[in-house]
Amino acid sequence: EYDGERNSEGERHGRGKAQLPNGDTYDGEYEHGFRSGQGTYRFRNGACYIGEYLQNKKHGQGIFFYPDGSKYEGDWVNDKRHGYGEYTYANGDTYTGEWFHHNRHGQGTYVYKDTGSKYVGGWVNGNQEGEAEFIHLNHRFKGKFLNGNPVGHGKYVFDIGCEQHGEYILSEQDKGEGEEEEEPSLLVAPKWKASEITKLTRWTPHGENPPSP
Repeated sequence: EYDGERNSEGERHGRGKAQLPNGDTYDGEYEHGFRSGQGTYRFRNGACYIGEYLQNKKHGQGIFFYPDGSKYEGDWVNDKRHGYGEYTYANGDTYTGEWFHHNRHGQGTYVYKDTGSKYVGGWVNGNQEGEAEFIHLNHRFKGKFLNGNPVGHGKYVFDIGCEQHGEYILSEQDKGEGEEEEEPSLLVAPKWKASEITKLTRWTPHGENPPSP
């Protein structure tokens, strides 16, 4: 069902509203029979996309509201989240950064709503990977990540004014005979091994009198 403008060839062209056979609806711009330009697409399952289209595909800037209450606002290419955008998850967490083929990929910041902690750094195919900083309420970790876990050398910086240097080592102590396929998660619990504690390189007043009011 279509109600809207058409061109001389009878193709949907200009502004129009369509009711699709599956129950979805589209209200927006068309070019030569395709959804192209600005439009609002409502899915029967409650999802909704408001943004730019190119030849029936989400392409350009747009906001997608998912049925679970999460939403993505940002760049789309060829129907996929691609470019730069912000995703707000159903639990209130947010990711703001680069996307590639629907996945978090490149540089981005993930904020955990429950704890207020945030991860700032690299992502590969949806996982935390590369140089990054994990910032918590009163301390932060600087180092490298792989598959969402810290790896190798890094340091914890504490707000009280010291740093703990060390490295994350993959522990394999839980590895049992014949259990490798069943419980791979037991193998990837990196353990922190501290090497030294140092002061922060910042100026601190040494018992000097506070300035008089």
